[in-house]
Amino acid sequence: MNDILVSIIINNYNYDRFLTEAIDSALNQTYLHTEVIVVDDGSTDKSREIIIRYGDRIVPIFQPNGKQAAAFNSGFAKSRGDIIVFLDADDYLMPTAIERIVAIWQPNLAKVHYRLQVVDAEGQSLGYTSPQGSQPLATGEVWKTLLEFGGYTSTPTSGNALSRKAMAPIFPIPAAYKLTADDYLSMLIPFAGEVAAIEEPLGAYRIHNSNQWALATVTGDRFRRFVCHDLQNYALLEQKAAELGQILPTDLAQRSIGRLWSRMISLRLDPQNHPVPSDRAWSLIYQGIRSLWKYSTFNWQKCVIYSLWFIWVGLMPLALARPAMTWLYAPQFRPKAIDWTVRKIRALVSS
Repeated sequence: MNDILVSIIINNYNYDRFLTEAIDSALNQTYLHTEVIVVDDGSTDKSREIIIRYGDRIVPIFQPNGKQAAAFNSGFAKSRGDIIVFLDADDYLMPTAIERIVAIWQPNLAKVHYRLQVVDAEGQSLGYTSPQGSQPLATGEVWKTLLEFGGYTSTPTSGNALSRKAMAPIFPIPAAYKLTADDYLSMLIPFAGEVAAIEEPLGAYRIHNSNQWALATVTGDRFRRFVCHDLQNYALLEQKAAELGQILPTDLAQRSIGRLWSRMISLRLDPQNHPVPSDRAWSLIYQGIRSLWKYSTFNWQKCVIYSLWFIWVGLMPLALARPAMTWLYAPQFRPKAIDWTVRKIRALVSS
């Protein structure tokens, strides 16, 4: 398998303070049969100067700002690899990442995904990985999970190695997904083959105030966008199911606990602009608890904790509900006393 060419495509927009680390991490891989493509999507900072300094060690692409999908499309069109890794310019890869991916790669795979160590703006570990928790990453025929639950346990953009063969039929990414090209790929790629997983962190996912999606703060605007993109993803999934002659469950939108968390937070923080007008707090409490106990794979202790979360966030005054929202999505802000209490409860239950 050592003759497989891997393309690492770095998409960048005004991340000059992180860009060097991302490029260096791609160039310094222990697996040598790689190409590094850097797409600068109309940056106005010093990114261009940084990219030019690398000379012919990388393939540079400079284009007007067209958002994430445009950067992905340009990078993919220029790439030659059988395996494609889209690396966000504020993230970076561990030195053995590509070697580990190639070692388990099989012709039937549509993608390999792997955990990412969550770090702060300075690259210091925040003590957890993405995705959070102990749920294993999805493997096998993940498309079946998508049709049954509307989602699956996966990683952000930089945590995915994608098959060129799986990508070719769905490129270029439509303009409707210009801000959510990663969602577009996450939803459609599993229909092209099986998915494999590496449960160890092979890269770093950076949390900082300029990141559009990584949660450094919990705001109504951000969660409203989360909900809007979820609705867009469901529409894409409905389209794909129709192509395959599959019928989606009528309660599909209520089967994903993560999406119900987002809807509850969006509703509480900004009810007037919430994208689902029919949502009510009491209804989301019911849907969340039902989803936890009927569809999630959490143990009963977590189901109890998250059920209480829905009740608390749904019914408490916003000043009391907001900390629970933050502690769920941004655990770096969680008081140590809470983590200590949770660990003690788990120890008592398991003893």
